[in-house]
Amino acid sequence: MSRIAKYPVVLPKGVEASISAGQISVKGPLGSLSQALDGSVRIAQEDGQLTFVAANDSRQANAMSGTMRALVNNMVTGVSAGFERRLNLVGVGFRAQVQGDVLKLQLGFSHDVLHDIPNGIKIECPSQTEILVKGSDKQVVGQVAAEIRAYREPEPYKGKGVRYADERIILKETKKK
Repeated sequence: MSRIAKYPVVLPKGVEASISAGQISVKGPLGSLSQALDGSVRIAQEDGQLTFVAANDSRQANAMSGTMRALVNNMVTGVSAGFERRLNLVGVGFRAQVQGDVLKLQLGFSHDVLHDIPNGIKIECPSQTEILVKGSDKQVVGQVAAEIRAYREPEPYKGKGVRYADERIILKETKKK
């Protein structure tokens, strides 16, 4: 049995899970999420906990039981507490601001970069050089943060660009004569 799947997912107060027709849905104060179930994993709900067991002894079923447990745990965490990703803009004149459902970025190009904010995601700019991406779906929050970072990745000589708040850039030494 997968080591991760051994631990049950505890449903906090205010979070409900329902399993039906090859799909699991989780509702909470921050919204609702659903995930398709794999046929090689059996999920049981009892006493406010979800347990995951491989349906057979195959290696694939064992791996999927741990994967499903991790996905459902992320769903439960997302609808109860939410996820956030913080980005910093490093560079002279680099700015960000939210205008309605569009994130406007000034990243040293001759034009402004406009990034549409998808549904279910909230973007805040506490300062001109900080971006805070929030949402209940961990995958979508990470994807939106990665798309914003991809507009101007940190370069290795001066470190200018869009970087994650916890990211460390190792600067290269410039060429010597």
